Amino acid sequence: MRRTDFTFELPEELIAQVPVTERTASRLLILEGETGICEDKLFTDLIDFLKDDDLLVFNNTQVIPARLHGKKASGGKTEVLIERIVDEHVALAHIRASKSPKSGTELLFEQDIHAEVTGREGDLFIVDFSHNKNTVLEILNLIGHMPLPPYIQREDESFDQERYQTVYAEKPGAVAAPTAGLHFDKKMLQLLSEKGIEQVHVTLHVGAGTFQPVRVDNLNDHHMHKEWIELTQDNCDKINKAIEQGRRIIAVGTTSVRCLESAALFSGMFEDKSAILKPYTGETDIFITPGYEFKVVDALVTNFHLSESTLLMLVSAFAGYENIKNAYQHAIKEKYRFFSYGDAMFLTRN
Repeated sequence: MRRTDFTFELPEELIAQVPVTERTASRLLILEGETGICEDKLFTDLIDFLKDDDLLVFNNTQVIPARLHGKKASGGKTEVLIERIVDEHVALAHIRASKSPKSGTELLFEQDIHAEVTGREGDLFIVDFSHNKNTVLEILNLIGHMPLPPYIQREDESFDQERYQTVYAEKPGAVAAPTAGLHFDKKMLQLLSEKGIEQVHVTLHVGAGTFQPVRVDNLNDHHMHKEWIELTQDNCDKINKAIEQGRRIIAVGTTSVRCLESAALFSGMFEDKSAILKPYTGETDIFITPGYEFKVVDALVTNFHLSESTLLMLVSAFAGYENIKNAYQHAIKEKYRFFSYGDAMFLTRN
């Protein structure tokens, strides 16, 4: 398939710029992967579509305030978006400036914090903060801004610190929220537990590359950005037990899907049908497109995704290309809210 197969026109007014008042107050589009049938519901109705023995997989990454506004020592304004913290004092970052900074360029920020560009790693700049008393994460928590996606056309506000974060966020490292999880509040998680639905957590630190559209027309020529994932032995045991018992594995968000399916790949489940899911910690650049054979995930809670994005390709692989195409047109007609602060979908596998 080609990039242009995943193009759709979206009225700008359907791009959600702020979250709804309550996390669970979003709408929910149900898409049955086998039939392509759509139903319009509320997010709180999700519990009615879940079975007592389902296992829900959440991504517990925590969004860090990764955007820094500053200037070069020479005077030009800069915007630094931390992509990944390498160690306590060094980070990889995207840098916007009138001229691309060279190695040795000094960057100045508020509260007398400064850093030095020491080189490049692909498209990213290596930024050294070691001349400050604080670690990179401490500096971000001190002066950083929440890294709202580019289609939210406003500066971050105080409420974004809470709402652009899941209520179960635990492990700092993401520069974009796992947005399907933004719809769950603590009360809903408790209701799921009371129904007997098991909940486990994986970690995938979402990178800024998640918002980058595919730029090549032939999908075989696209190279995914790498993201760090962790799946522990304890959670592998719970997931393997559920699979053995024939229970559904339901991923909350495409990030959870990528984590689980990456672990399946590294566990040899594509070569050996008797293989089981094994723990994994490291990087993944898995690219899921139509034709992919899912090994772990049976159903998916997700938001609506950007035109020509890898995430739109992933959900098309999961629920069926024509099904997703029709569901998105239905959502546009019914004026669903799109993207990070928008409404949700519940997809079963095609």
